[in-house]
Amino acid sequence: MKNPNSPRAAFDSVATMTNHVISKQAKAILKSWFKVFAAAAIACYLAGSRDVSVIANAGIAALLPVIYTWFDPTDKRYGRKK
Repeated sequence: MKNPNSPRAAFDSVATMTNHVISKQAKAILKSWFKVFAAAAIACYLAGSRDVSVIANAGIAALLPVIYTWFDPTDKRYGRKK
């Protein structure tokens, strides 16, 4: 019998709740944005910028291709349906 007070039980309930709250499309969008954000932030850092606002602006700019993909009805990942 499972212990309802165990950390694993708490993790399982949060994971189950998250799966119901966030749709597959939203997860795909967030995953795509995070990858582009990480790449943009790393590129700024490696280019010599240590300014947090510049790195944050790169992250904001990383939203543009994700938004474009979402508006594109021909994109099968998470584009808007026709």
